[in-house]
Amino acid sequence: MERRVGTVSRGIRCPIIREGDNLVAITVDSVLEAAKSEGFELRDRDVIALTESIVARAQGNYASIDAIAADVKAKLGGETVGVIFPILSRNRFAINLKGIAMGCKKVVLMLSYPRDEVGNALLTYDQLDEAGVNPYSDVLTLEKYRELFGENKHEFTGIDYVSYYSDIIKEAGAEVEVIFSNQAKTILDYTDCVINCDIHTRVRTKRLLKNAGARVVCGLDDILNTPVNGSGYNTKYGLLGSNKSTEDKIKLFPNECKDLVLDIQSAILEKTGKHVEVMVYGDGAFKDPQGKIWELADPVVSPAFTDGLIGTPNELKLKYLADNDFASLSGAALKEAISNSIKSKQDNLVGNMASQGTTPRQLTDLIGSLCDLTSGSGDKGTPVILIQGYFDNFTTE
Repeated sequence: MERRVGTVSRGIRCPIIREGDNLVAITVDSVLEAAKSEGFELRDRDVIALTESIVARAQGNYASIDAIAADVKAKLGGETVGVIFPILSRNRFAINLKGIAMGCKKVVLMLSYPRDEVGNALLTYDQLDEAGVNPYSDVLTLEKYRELFGENKHEFTGIDYVSYYSDIIKEAGAEVEVIFSNQAKTILDYTDCVINCDIHTRVRTKRLLKNAGARVVCGLDDILNTPVNGSGYNTKYGLLGSNKSTEDKIKLFPNECKDLVLDIQSAILEKTGKHVEVMVYGDGAFKDPQGKIWELADPVVSPAFTDGLIGTPNELKLKYLADNDFASLSGAALKEAISNSIKSKQDNLVGNMASQGTTPRQLTDLIGSLCDLTSGSGDKGTPVILIQGYFDNFTTE
């Protein structure tokens, strides 16, 4: 019988994960128990995905604000430090800021405007237009910002992040000065020791600051990239991708976890004879059209994945074929013609008009976004996702 279902994404309920838990056994058992319970079978090229949160928790990859403070002081000297381009987030950055401030005498906080890197708004472009402010060139002091724009609360959280971040710094024992600029070099008018907190533009920002004469430049990826007094750490990403755990502790992005995905792949093959792909995922890579917030606050969507998930889709656009190449056909003849085109398609469709409009993104970014939407970020209790049929096409039986 012809298959009538394409891609299916299932949230898999699992036990609450604690430090030291065997994630390979828990993941494999949970997926196989779900399959038995719901009456489906695993297939070759199914994708099993684990949220980064449970991986880091099983690793015990946590650190205190004291560890952050110690690392900041050691690397930046403990005097006046510029903290530039942070995102506006209670979960993602506020506790990191507390630790950073504890390692300094003064923080010069430089905020990008009207939005942060991932789209959280301080202001609207309409406000800038009405005030005659050019965000590409103008530098605003806190006093000028308040004079022009007053208090501005985040659309979803109801927080004035300018006040919120300032209070965090002062409560940590440091002096604070707030400025607003979108030019990295602006901070060098205030201090030559800088922590650039941007995520996806961090390499360029570091280069601009170093070329402009900064004495010390650290990204968030350079803080806690090694253990401090036995703390957790992340060799590649440091504080990037971290989340608040408690009022004085963070959970870092999972450290090396390629072995984990390979071990799960091997265990599934041993138990079922099926060759699945496995990945760890964090934030999906998508933008909210209402709030204009881009979801990706992690440095990457997937920090670890099996080799079958390398690359981008290689797909033909069915509506293009139907409206152009086979516009004169319909019914069974149209289906046969399109099926034959799919079966004979080249391995690389770059430049082929019949592939226009397909999604030119990494498979891990696309699948990770689907996983993130499926698992949610609250109380669904499904930190493992099983995706079936993702690599099927119109001709798959």
